[in-house]
Amino acid sequence: MKALVYHGAGKKAWEEKLKPTLLEPSDAIVRITKTTICGTDLHILKGDVPEVTDGRILGHEGVGMIEEVGSAVTEFKKGDHVLISCITACGKCSYCKKGMNSHCEKGGWVLGHLIDGTQAEYVRIPFADTSLYHIPADADEEALVMLSDILPTGFECGVINGEVQPGDVVAIIGAGPIGLATLLTAQFYTPAEIIMVDIDENRLEVAKRFGATQIINSSTQNAVDAIMRLTGNKGVDVAIEAVGIPATFELCQSVIAPGGRIANVGVHGKSVILQLETLWSKNITITTRLVDTITT
Repeated sequence: MKALVYHGAGKKAWEEKLKPTLLEPSDAIVRITKTTICGTDLHILKGDVPEVTDGRILGHEGVGMIEEVGSAVTEFKKGDHVLISCITACGKCSYCKKGMNSHCEKGGWVLGHLIDGTQAEYVRIPFADTSLYHIPADADEEALVMLSDILPTGFECGVINGEVQPGDVVAIIGAGPIGLATLLTAQFYTPAEIIMVDIDENRLEVAKRFGATQIINSSTQNAVDAIMRLTGNKGVDVAIEAVGIPATFELCQSVIAPGGRIANVGVHGKSVILQLETLWSKNITITTRLVDTITT
């Protein structure tokens, strides 16, 4: 089969690989019909995720058809149309019982990370009964593949962790796919304002169409000054970091209001500075999270 294979920082290849086979009774083999390129894949390709080794097939999102199931799989059969969760969950360990599937003792984020992933013609899915979802045969696959990772990530790591509430002023730093997913799902809680910050004018225009009430191009103006001006110098109730670089996390710290929540969503490959000299007395909550896909 053909697959996208990682060969070290900045190196990838579309090459022939062996079709996966069942290794455990709880496995399923899925023929991929739709997959995506995640921002995390880009971090891997930059060398930010050292656990990914040479020869690994990338990808952790996808929709497909089941080709084969192991003897212990009871919820799925050959021919079923399925959504693949980016998180593999055994459903039985202490972390899975807490809803922390991302830290599953036998799974977690393994696809395209510690085992071969979905950017291929076929993929092996461990713990199929608790890591796949049934979808209608005539479903819009391009829409549903967004439920593999991006929409749950924005919702769980950004909106839920950030405790977005009615009337809040929210700043989302980064208007890429994850930032836009956060924007869409933040509107479930009717915040008063959603301020989107990015350096790309096209992405900001998309954000405006998707419901952002204010947009700030940080390449042409000082984002901190602009946000403080928009909020009457108070800052925002929730700042959501959706890029994964030091500058954007530091921006969140600079615009958060007393009692506010900073929710980190971005994948960070470098250390960031924690501005405790200004935050220590402000009753700030800072959260981090790897998506658990409990909202999928």
